[in-house]
Amino acid sequence: MEGLLEQAQTLLIQFGPSVLAAIIIFVTGRWIAKIITKLVARVATKANVDPILVKFTGSVTYSILLMLVIISALGKLGINTTSFVAVVGAAGLAIGFAFQGTLGNLASGVMLIFFRPFKAGDYVEAGGTAGTVEEVQVFATILRTPDNKRVIIPNGTIVGGNITNYSANPTRRVDMVFGIGYGDDIRKAKALLETIVQEHQLVLADPAPTVAVSELADSSVNFVVRPWVNTADYWAVYFDLTETVKLRFDQEGISIPFPQRDIHLFQESSSAA
Repeated sequence: MEGLLEQAQTLLIQFGPSVLAAIIIFVTGRWIAKIITKLVARVATKANVDPILVKFTGSVTYSILLMLVIISALGKLGINTTSFVAVVGAAGLAIGFAFQGTLGNLASGVMLIFFRPFKAGDYVEAGGTAGTVEEVQVFATILRTPDNKRVIIPNGTIVGGNITNYSANPTRRVDMVFGIGYGDDIRKAKALLETIVQEHQLVLADPAPTVAVSELADSSVNFVVRPWVNTADYWAVYFDLTETVKLRFDQEGISIPFPQRDIHLFQESSSAA
């Protein structure tokens, strides 16, 4: 019994200071890591950085600092940290290869949050889908389609393709085409289209709308009608003008032709037997 006590005392004297120092390093280092993480988050918040990116940056900062603290504590215990770092690095490399798609989405999410090509509430076309942005997460972006479907798109798919943000600018141009028959009065039709556009309350006066003959098509004379509207009024103006033009053309006797073909039959007389 006395031998065990003496051995324990010897081990305590030999390793006690190192163990105590390692514990102090770990506790103090973790405390400092938390303080630095909070400081980084506070600075990012004051700089109006997206909350998702603030949270992600804080998590990464704390993980890196905590890893350094653990390595320092292990080194104080006399453990060879060189091999430990090598093992951690190899493990990280293996994990990186295994989750390269996920890590790619993560990096893409950081880019979307940092560069902000769109924000929640914008109507965009990205990743082969068009819809209103509900949420930009670290790994994926959530869109709500016009028919109220929820679409989750990996961020890597979005960053790797074209992004069209229909809500980025305060105004948009409505591009419309209306055709009239070749027998109708072009000047009358043009004046009527100009009147319809100018009378609409949601059409902007500046920039001025465009009404012009654009094409002599196979079955019709086509007009381009291009009014400018506030972005939020785009579809309301589009639908209103389409209906109004049809009603006013009917009232004024202006035809809206549809594709048709003229078929000519030729009869050949048969020779006498």
